[in-house]
Amino acid sequence: MWWLLSFASAAMLGCYDSFKKISLKDNAVIPVLFLNTFIATCLLTPLLIRTGFGSWEVQRWIVLKSVIVLSSWLAGYYAMKHLPLTLVGPVNATRPVLVLLGAVLLFGERLNLMQSIGVGLAILAYFLMRISGKKEGIVFHRNKWVFCLIFAVLMGALSGLYDKYLMSPDSGLGLDRLQVLSWFMFYQTLMMLPLLLFVWLPGRSSSPFQWRWSIPFISIFLVSADFLYFQALSQPGALIAVISMIRRGSAVVSFLIGAFILKEQNIKSKAFDLMLLLLSMVFLYLGSR
Repeated sequence: MWWLLSFASAAMLGCYDSFKKISLKDNAVIPVLFLNTFIATCLLTPLLIRTGFGSWEVQRWIVLKSVIVLSSWLAGYYAMKHLPLTLVGPVNATRPVLVLLGAVLLFGERLNLMQSIGVGLAILAYFLMRISGKKEGIVFHRNKWVFCLIFAVLMGALSGLYDKYLMSPDSGLGLDRLQVLSWFMFYQTLMMLPLLLFVWLPGRSSSPFQWRWSIPFISIFLVSADFLYFQALSQPGALIAVISMIRRGSAVVSFLIGAFILKEQNIKSKAFDLMLLLLSMVFLYLGSR
């Protein structure tokens, strides 16, 4: 059952990325992100009430997670607006590799042979993605939106490492996952409000906002993906390494939408890059068993 939930979560994540791309096309980033966090917070209100505030000793750690995730989302939304979905999805899928390397640096973990092969394949896939990007005039080391995307991936990987500390009962704080999920979204909404009022609103004429019905679906698919993810983790016999690998398969869903619905370019070369990256995930899984 847990693996079905994992595949469903991956599909939801792929749709989440796709609705982000549709919502951000020729649209202002800050109000779209604010509405995303606000709607998600509304959807998670029952969890806010159920888990309660607890103590400030707990909440301050969740606030820090909110800062990390919001930094990743802001940069990622700007990248998503200006870069092809078929490029953003595969680059985002490198996040487990960065988490693994971060675990080596921060927690003293060591890579075995399979993990080393997986990291090597991911690095090769990244360089091939640079070549694919050049075909569309995207030069990785000169494009500011690529730097935004890389920063978003790095902050996302940092968030994953921080989650390990927050929720691990052995080597971390052992916080309740649902409490972290609901409250960090709430804090992000509070943080987005001054950005909306004092950064975007005064200069909105140069960055106009247009309401689209795709915007609420960003939040719906995000909350659904996370809920299914936590449900999968709670199932007897669930394997976190397998679940994490399956969720990276969300890049396939967003890639297919970018290719067949949004009609993006250079699909064949990008498809090879994505397959190579997914193969690296398989080696990372085999090395983590």
